Amino acid sequence: MSHKDKNGVYQSMTNIPIHYGGRGEDVFGWCLCDAPLLLMALLKAKIDYQQHIKQGVGYLLSLYKEQGFPCSVSEEHGSFRGPGRKDDCCPYATLIMLRLLSEIDEYRNNDIVKGGIEIILSLWENSLERHPYMFYMGTDFRKLKAPAMWYDIVSVADSLSKFDYLRTDSRFCEMIDLIQRKQNADGMFIPESVYQKFKGWDFGQKKTVSPYLSFLCIRLLRRVNNFVHCKL
Repeated sequence: MSHKDKNGVYQSMTNIPIHYGGRGEDVFGWCLCDAPLLLMALLKAKIDYQQHIKQGVGYLLSLYKEQGFPCSVSEEHGSFRGPGRKDDCCPYATLIMLRLLSEIDEYRNNDIVKGGIEIILSLWENSLERHPYMFYMGTDFRKLKAPAMWYDIVSVADSLSKFDYLRTDSRFCEMIDLIQRKQNADGMFIPESVYQKFKGWDFGQKKTVSPYLSFLCIRLLRRVNNFVHCKL
């Protein structure tokens, strides 16, 4: 918490190479694809919102554009941005901003949140044509994977499920239906893709059921069944 910039956004140690627009050295700064997670961690830890979190959330919200949250970095990271058109949204930054804002009552139903949700769902709807910053929603995206920390169907559906006004959206229901159809006869789930770093964990293999992946999917389906009028 001692590393917070003038805008109230918390920083992490990052080294961005010079040829990508950074300094090529370890510096404290932030990118919009990580800063919301630090603020959400503080929220989860019950750190005082008004004193330590509100300012940073407000600043990150100010970065929103009509097409979504862009690839943005703090001044410490120079001109760095991801591999995409400058005017495109960053789907992952948009997703984790939604995840953060879903935890804050005053923002859960505002227009920026609804705009961000529409952007994610439109990318699903147009997954063959649109993949800004190389974030695809194709075959690999649709494979069940844990932990739900990146840009895949379990992570996206879980984040969107926090907003109960999606209960009639057919695109969201398509995601939920796809996940449920992969549930086995015992109600469990088998990973279809893995992070190699986690190969020692129950979700780091693709041969048998994963208790943790099953927990994520079952929790999601139960949450959705509480409010979604989908054909589940």
